[in-house]
Amino acid sequence: MQLKKNKQMKEYIYFGEVVEPYDVRVLNEREARAGAGILFLFAVTSFMNSYLLHEFVYTQIFVTVFMIDFIIRIFINPKFAPSLLLGRVMVQNQTPEYVGAPQKRWAWFIGLYLSIIMFFLIVVFNVMTPIKILICLLCLALLFSEAAFGICVGCKIFNFINKENPKLCPGGTCEIRTKDEIQKISTLQKAIIFVFVGVVSLVTNQLAFNKQDATNTKKESKSSKCETGKCETGKCGSAK
Repeated sequence: MQLKKNKQMKEYIYFGEVVEPYDVRVLNEREARAGAGILFLFAVTSFMNSYLLHEFVYTQIFVTVFMIDFIIRIFINPKFAPSLLLGRVMVQNQTPEYVGAPQKRWAWFIGLYLSIIMFFLIVVFNVMTPIKILICLLCLALLFSEAAFGICVGCKIFNFINKENPKLCPGGTCEIRTKDEIQKISTLQKAIIFVFVGVVSLVTNQLAFNKQDATNTKKESKSSKCETGKCETGKCGSAK
């Protein structure tokens, strides 16, 4: 009876799929990237609510769901995690891109650790600390990196510290090969990137400066009116 129960559990609780002809368990990278994109969308929404509106309820909900999602991914089965299920629905008609499960699991442990820290800081103790913002920004960066560029930072760390040669890395980065012509970046293209980033930075800084200057001018004008007795009632705390 116990053997039968253990066998039934093994049918549902495992990490990675066995797919021929690969000699390691694998996951569908397209599904993982879709799941990362879905989490990134909700993470940005909750973070902006907290940062701009000072409404932390959505962040508390998201952090809790995020943590539960990663617990299911790692300790039960990735195919039962809500975000990956939604990702599977979105990419089910696309050809699977298989990647090694070991490095993905290690990368997801990083996400789980970050979510546990955030859960205690935001949900349990609700403490005000800059650490919360730093961890939020780190999570957003990791999710965006995987969803937009297919770069699994945790996988790269795993590959760096692992003594054995990793197999089936996302994007085929484990295999040694020369870049195709379409992947190469010319000097002109590098210059365009440099100029684009520079122009965007200058415009952004100028707009921020103009906004700050307009705010200071408005405050000075308001203060000047109050000093000359022209301040409207209720708009100057010192005016009678």
